[in-house]
Amino acid sequence: MTSYDDAVERYFAAWNAAAPEELAKAVAAAFTEDAGYTDPLADVRGHEELAAAISGAQQQFPGFVFRQTGTADGHHSLVRFSWELVAADGSAPVAGSDVAVLAVDGRISSVTGFLDRVPAV
Repeated sequence: MTSYDDAVERYFAAWNAAAPEELAKAVAAAFTEDAGYTDPLADVRGHEELAAAISGAQQQFPGFVFRQTGTADGHHSLVRFSWELVAADGSAPVAGSDVAVLAVDGRISSVTGFLDRVPAV
């Protein structure tokens, strides 16, 4: 497994962590202390704000799981990957693509996210 795959695996572990203590631990393992995350719906920085954004997404989509689609692709300190948000029935109403910058220690220092598919409101 490459360092890109490791980073992406830790990223999804954070997004799928359920309990607050598990979430805090997963965020610390995946992201640097001052990591930033920006997508069309969020612009946060640091472990506390990252955990709050993740928790908010989990509350908006209870019982859903973030799952990687395809394979991660990277060069230098950049990695890009796609994902979908999967319901218990297997449907995936939300999908996106992210580009992350990795720090020297392999954790993510920033993420820029794009929403490729969102449910109609």
